[in-house]
Amino acid sequence: MQKPHRFILAGVMGWPIGHSRSPKIHNHWIEQYGLEGVYVPLATAPGKLEEALRALPALGFAGCNLTIPHKETALRLLDRVEADAARIGAVNCVVVEPDGSLTGKNYDGYGFVASLRAAAPHWRASEAPAAVIGAGGGARAIIAGLVDADAPEIRVFNRTEERAQALAADFGAPVKAYPWSQRDVGLEGAGLVVNTTSLGMVGQPPLEISLRAAPRAALVADIVYAPLETPLLAAARRQGLAAVDGLGMLLHQARPAFRDWFGVMPEVTPALRALVSATL
Repeated sequence: MQKPHRFILAGVMGWPIGHSRSPKIHNHWIEQYGLEGVYVPLATAPGKLEEALRALPALGFAGCNLTIPHKETALRLLDRVEADAARIGAVNCVVVEPDGSLTGKNYDGYGFVASLRAAAPHWRASEAPAAVIGAGGGARAIIAGLVDADAPEIRVFNRTEERAQALAADFGAPVKAYPWSQRDVGLEGAGLVVNTTSLGMVGQPPLEISLRAAPRAALVADIVYAPLETPLLAAARRQGLAAVDGLGMLLHQARPAFRDWFGVMPEVTPALRALVSATL
């Protein structure tokens, strides 16, 4: 494999940033593919985001990821924002173009759908409705990915119904908002159930939902990856349903960003998954 002609820099901006697993993911790929470069954590205070982004070209960076609290703020700070990022309302990948301008992208929806296809190759979004729990930023990314994968209906359930209705209005068909009280019966006929909220995370209360109405062929997914086995996924396994944890989404959303910066589309391997799992 031909190596790049320069040492390539990339990183992740957030505040705080010490918790990010992205450096482990990308540096693993840099070593695996024999590339010359490094991926570093960039602690960036909220008031310093624009200054930090504009420094990327001068410092020789190919780009960066963005995490909390910068994903929404970056939308107004970049030279251009691709359609997926605009639709989701957040940027998780910044690419420095050859002329030094900055392009914002969002690969979270791609990463989610790719993680489902990797875990359950038989799954097809187009074959049955999807039920999405939550209406925040995570839900927007998941819905964008499911719309692109031709889901026929996406049912959104949120504790604050107005937020679910606003999300459905933003996306239009096939997204429909339902009252929180209908979240159990609303799983009837669903081919996918996904929790996009923080419920079930370490230190958070569990997600209170019954999976009894879900078909036996349904996938149950959680974008939470700390812990890997959330109460929702444990309940799914007890009921004999296929369960997909949130680590796959994290790993798969990193692939196209790595390609944008380093010119190689990497693979998610068992070794990479084990490497990141060991940090959880």
